This record gives sequence, structure tokens and C-alpha cells, in this order.
Amino acid sequence: MLNGQCQSGVLLLRLALAVALGLPLWAGAQEAPQMNLQRTKLSVGMHVIDVQMALTPEQRQTGLMLRKSMPQHEGMIFVFERAGQQCFWMKNTLLPLTAAFVADDGTIVNLADMKPQTTTPHCSTQPVRVVLEMNKGWFAKKGIKAGSQLEGPLFDGAR
Repeated sequence: MLNGQCQSGVLLLRLALAVALGLPLWAGAQEAPQMNLQRTKLSVGMHVIDVQMALTPEQRQTGLMLRKSMPQHEGMIFVFERAGQQCFWMKNTLLPLTAAFVADDGTIVNLADMKPQTTTPHCSTQPVRVVLEMNKGWFAKKGIKAGSQLEGPLFDGAR
């Protein structure tokens, strides 16, 4: 067993090594994409979306990391406890995505196209609790833009 000073040194060495190698610093580092989250359906106009729901801090932190593909009618919705400026980046995310920052009533506030494996932040232009990620270009192909209205169980109580 190591004494306290030696244990601290070993911990600092491990931390420095993780940082140098670009490894995640949280416990239980993500090794595979999360595929079995709770799901719900949303609609925007005549388009129905099957979304996985990232509800906990751990689920939101992992998001769509390491996912190699996603069907066009699917996405992931991130639900936060309170409204705030939400910012997303794409480290360890392999798919090009578009994020829709969504008000509590389902109105899309703004959209942001995001490049894979980058750390550039993409932020909401006003406080929101909900962010929907879809394959890049999905919103544009469907003519969905800021001001469009999402509908579904997440937004029913806000109208």
C-alpha cells in the first residue's frame, strides 16, 4: 500500500498521462456508442423523428460519440434541468450533425451545423433546455429552420 504522498504522485502522473494522450478524464470512459436510451417520437410538420433521449448528465456528455451511422429519421434529444445557453462540440463524434436549439414550447430558436471531431463550440442564441441533433443537412432538406415548431410529449405541457 502506498503512503498518502506517493498515492498523490501516482494520481497526478495518471492525470498528466491521460491529458497528454487526449484520453477522457471522467470515470467509465465511453468505449462504445450508447444505443439503448429511452426513445420518443417528435414531429415537425409532416416529418416524424424517432429520437433517443439523453436525460442524465452522463447521457448528455456522451451523446452521439463514437456512432458510425444514424438512420435519417432518427436523432438524439438532450434535455437539461433548466434553461441556459447550451453549447455543444463534436470531440469523439464521428458523424456530421446539425443541432437545433429548442425553446420549451418546441420552437426552434437556432440551428448549427457541426463538423465531426472538432472542439468548436456551437451555442444557442437564447436560453433553452432542449437540443435536438440530427444528421447534418436533415433540417435543410426538409425546409425546417429557426421558427419551425417541434411537436411531441416533451412540448405538450409548454403550450
